[in-house]
Amino acid sequence: MAIEPETKNWTWVIESACPECGYDGSAVTIRDVPGIIDANTSAWPAVLDRADVRDRPDDHTWSPLEYAAHVRDVHRKMAERLTLMLTEDTPTFPNWDQDATAVEDRYGEQDPATVVRELGEAAHLAARAFDDVREDQLGRTGLRSDGSAFTVATLATYYAHDPVHHLWDVRRTQ
Repeated sequence: MAIEPETKNWTWVIESACPECGYDGSAVTIRDVPGIIDANTSAWPAVLDRADVRDRPDDHTWSPLEYAAHVRDVHRKMAERLTLMLTEDTPTFPNWDQDATAVEDRYGEQDPATVVRELGEAAHLAARAFDDVREDQLGRTGLRSDGSAFTVATLATYYAHDPVHHLWDVRRTQ
């Protein structure tokens, strides 16, 4: 659906403002990320309480429920990647086909109450994990399967854009 593939150049997310949602990665540090995640997470219960939670606005755009399930999984995936970066030397992250996951896990058929609870739990764990990163760990590196290199600091800034952007996605379809 409307998801940025893992192979796409990602550096613009940390170097400039997103022309759609307005997230400005150039103004965000890892220390801002837990607050961004916490604030974003507080908005998802209202999204998942919408009458149209399962409705796709068109054939190429996910429903609010599908976006929420994806955001939940992004929190999980980024916490997993952070753990790899902090415990291994320059790990390569397993590839994550986000669209395949959505189909395989039947995002659109999941229970909204379960998704909102799981999203909140995953966001809380990820935000705290990024909050606990020490200054001497910020430069540790990890690689996406396409070879793109992240530091802990750039991963944090990149990560925060995803839930912000997807909340913008569902709000614009109201």
